[in-house]
Amino acid sequence: MGRVEDGVTAEELEDWDPGTSALPALGIKQGPREQAGTGPLSQKCWEPEPDAPSQSGPALWFRGRAHTQALAGGSSLQQLDPENTGFIGADTFAGLVHSHELPLDPAKLDMLVALAQSNEQGQVCYQELVDLISSKRSSSFKRAIANGQRALPRDGLLDEPGLGVYKRFVRYVAYEILPCEVDRRWYFYRHRSCPPPVFMASVTLAQIIVFLCYGARLNKWVLQTYHPEYMKSPLVYHPGHRARAWRFLTYMFMHVGLEQLGFNALLQLMIGVPLEMVHGLLRISLLYLAGVLAGSLTVSITDMRAPVVGGSGGVYALCSAHLANVVMNWAGMRCPYKLLRMVLALVCMSSEVGRAVWLRFSPPLPASGPQPSFMAHLAGAVVGVSMGLTILRSYEERLRDQCGWWVVLLAYGTFLLFAVFWNVFAYDLLGAHIPPPP
Repeated sequence: MGRVEDGVTAEELEDWDPGTSALPALGIKQGPREQAGTGPLSQKCWEPEPDAPSQSGPALWFRGRAHTQALAGGSSLQQLDPENTGFIGADTFAGLVHSHELPLDPAKLDMLVALAQSNEQGQVCYQELVDLISSKRSSSFKRAIANGQRALPRDGLLDEPGLGVYKRFVRYVAYEILPCEVDRRWYFYRHRSCPPPVFMASVTLAQIIVFLCYGARLNKWVLQTYHPEYMKSPLVYHPGHRARAWRFLTYMFMHVGLEQLGFNALLQLMIGVPLEMVHGLLRISLLYLAGVLAGSLTVSITDMRAPVVGGSGGVYALCSAHLANVVMNWAGMRCPYKLLRMVLALVCMSSEVGRAVWLRFSPPLPASGPQPSFMAHLAGAVVGVSMGLTILRSYEERLRDQCGWWVVLLAYGTFLLFAVFWNVFAYDLLGAHIPPPP
């Protein structure tokens, strides 16, 4: 938010050091309690004068009148707060935003009212106001919003008229992924088309290109793994090539055949792209790659003679995380036909695992070596239920502030360390018979 008339910017207020004696550009002094460090300044809020009259109804509580003056300027300040109490009514604040045409979207105004009504004294801390305007949402902020969501308008996003095609798609994504109406409104109003969800689209496109190249080269489009030249690819994970560490990830670009590629690509686009739109490239790419890596490492431990191909580890991480999130927030999810879609998703995923088990132990064609393992599917599902569920339940919250996230990271790191030692020492110690690499 930029400078308005004679006030200060929100950025200047965020840079203000609570240890100083005055707010920037305003000269508002601390009271004796704040100077002693015993007052409510420790919660980053300011307290009105003891003899100041209280206002009825929801009120917005600022550090002094800093943000009020930043919005209104000195000329209208006396009209907004004639008693110099440091309070301003929520309705007055909303009217001020509209009259000055400030860039604060309707969802944020709704959340300001919700924050005011969630507090026992009908007050909002200045830091929460800055967090809202700057789109920084902490766990305490979300709890306050959840407690005050009764103040939000009753009409949901489904009632928004006159939306274009893209905004309707954004609304569809909000209802598909997010279980809370407050979060759906927040996402809908603050979503921007740039940057687009490039990770899942890029991975899917790369997988299709690689499949087409090998299909044309081998002249085989179904059950490509039975071709003797297929396993010579530098992308396939093969136990005889464990020292080539990149294969633990690059196997996700290779697929058994058109049927596996079609299944994975469809799920990546239908589930992965909406998840990336809501939760961002960094989190979803981390979840997907964690599932892929866990899949190959699990195969190297549990099915030591088998190779691995396909992106099923990452796909099952995304799908299991989303399905678990839907189940745990069943009442709040508003996606249509959710029970039927849940059953269909579980049937399709189980069928794909069953097909992988059948190809592993009862290959329909003669093969020169073991066929790809199915354990990557199961490992991806475990990653999705643990790490993925933690990510999806932390929409617009910092993961580093959550104890559960560090527990998941510790468990995953322990698994990685164990898998590395297993691949270095266990094959020789156990005398595992590994098919010769092609």
